[in-house]
Amino acid sequence: MAIVTLNIMIQAAAQISAQALQSEPLNAAVGGAANAVATKASESMSIVSLILEASLTVQLVMLMLFLASLFSWSIIFSKTKNLHTERKMTAEFEREFWSGGSMRNLFNKWGAETKKSSGMSEIFVAGYREYQRLTERGYANNNDLLDAVQRAMRVELGREIDHLESQIPFLATVGSTSPYVGLFGTVWGIMNSFISLGSSTQQATIASVAPGIAEALIATAMGLFAAIPAVIAYNRFTYHVERLIGQYEVFMEEFVSIVNRQLTIEER
Repeated sequence: MAIVTLNIMIQAAAQISAQALQSEPLNAAVGGAANAVATKASESMSIVSLILEASLTVQLVMLMLFLASLFSWSIIFSKTKNLHTERKMTAEFEREFWSGGSMRNLFNKWGAETKKSSGMSEIFVAGYREYQRLTERGYANNNDLLDAVQRAMRVELGREIDHLESQIPFLATVGSTSPYVGLFGTVWGIMNSFISLGSSTQQATIASVAPGIAEALIATAMGLFAAIPAVIAYNRFTYHVERLIGQYEVFMEEFVSIVNRQLTIEER
């Protein structure tokens, strides 16, 4: 009896081994196919391929956001350089103005050097030019003369403010609208993915939906990439511009006070 049972166990083990040997090529083939599918899926899920395979509307949204980001960065670099130069020239002019030298010499220097000038120096040149013109004509009323000088400086201040604030509103526009533009591309891409999935006869799986959702989410990422630097630069530039405008306005008041004091001394 024991011998019969042993023979049965040996035969069963032999059958299991034979089945395992037969199934190894099949398992290898299935594993190789799975690896190939995974490799192909990973290649199709790369960012470049997702952008190239996106719908036309999503591609236009991405192109618009890319151009907006590119133009924003060009404004950021140029505006950073211009404001740095403006602050440097303003500090240099203030040092010369309060050094106690002649205002006529200061006017001749900064009025002639058109390339080397700042907003404050331009305001000074406009005010002093008006003061010189009216005094040469023998203006008797000092109040009218001070009003004329102040008006000339105000006009120049308006020009300088326009120059300082140029192109900054574009950064505000990009910072406020880019996330919504990217969100529009995302909604459009996800909508197309579900429409194509609904019209397909295949079974709905994550693998079939993932590419469309991924390419749609890239639009949102590009919108944030365009908006965040623009918002940071807008806040920073606005702060520096307001500080410069404040310095200009304080200088105008001080210059008018100096002119008023000089006219009072001349009357005596």
